[in-house]
Amino acid sequence: MADHVETLASRSTQADVPRQAVAVPRLHAIWRFCRRKPLGALGGAIVLVMIVMAVFAPYIAHYTYDETIRGARMKPPNAQFWMGSDNLGRDIWSRVVYGARISVTVGFCAVLIANLLAVSIGITSGYLGGKYDLCVQRVVDAWQSFPFLVVILSIMAVLGPGLLNIILALGFFGAANASRVVRGATVSVAQNVYIEAARALGAGHVRVMVRHILPNVAATIIVWATIGLGAFILAESALSFLGFGVPPPYPSWGGMLSGSGRSFFSQAPWIAIYPGLAISLAVFGFNMLGDALRDVLDPRLRGAGGRMR
Repeated sequence: MADHVETLASRSTQADVPRQAVAVPRLHAIWRFCRRKPLGALGGAIVLVMIVMAVFAPYIAHYTYDETIRGARMKPPNAQFWMGSDNLGRDIWSRVVYGARISVTVGFCAVLIANLLAVSIGITSGYLGGKYDLCVQRVVDAWQSFPFLVVILSIMAVLGPGLLNIILALGFFGAANASRVVRGATVSVAQNVYIEAARALGAGHVRVMVRHILPNVAATIIVWATIGLGAFILAESALSFLGFGVPPPYPSWGGMLSGSGRSFFSQAPWIAIYPGLAISLAVFGFNMLGDALRDVLDPRLRGAGGRMR
């Protein structure tokens, strides 16, 4: 019995050692990333704060997003209202916090849709080549030839404002540019010897694309997705500013700039300043994080001196 207990204890100790051995290098890698790419680390911290605000908005906000506080019309920033109040007596801080939910939801969902379409089009087009690649790329060229914001505005005018419509429109039309990037990476990977070896061993096209090409273009996809998040958040803010975003009373940073932000800017500038600052910080954070990830994950940049030491 004692031997059995000792065996179990030794196995438990052996199981704990690899976990600790894996955790320590991860912490060192994060520290090296922060030291080597301080702007990227700052961007990651901004993104993390934004996600926390979106998830825990009811616990972080002082009031609900549509709550009107009696006697608090257009109060300047103070101890009670950190970012002041708007023309209806609503807390700007609470509305900015809840507005992060819109930006995070639209950004991540639109990027997910765009990436799924871009990966499907880019990998198959770059790997199969031939007439299929020629036809697909001509469709993508036509896809990209339409002005992005004009087409999105036309779609939103037909479908009407709403969160789901924004996500679908941004995700669908944002996939064209990403598919070209994925195709370029796929063409480069498909020329490697291990792709020919896999095909010589009898691997089918689907297996080669899923098991060998997709993992090798994943870094490109991750970098584009990170940078695309900032672009989609900015596009959603523009649509909301023009009145095609999420309908009130639910707050959107662009909608807050468009409504009371424009009407009462001369009397209460904080109504527009803080939503605009939130948009700027979100786009800055995603762009800096994406730029740093590109330097870290791109092997050509690592070979040129981008290696984190």
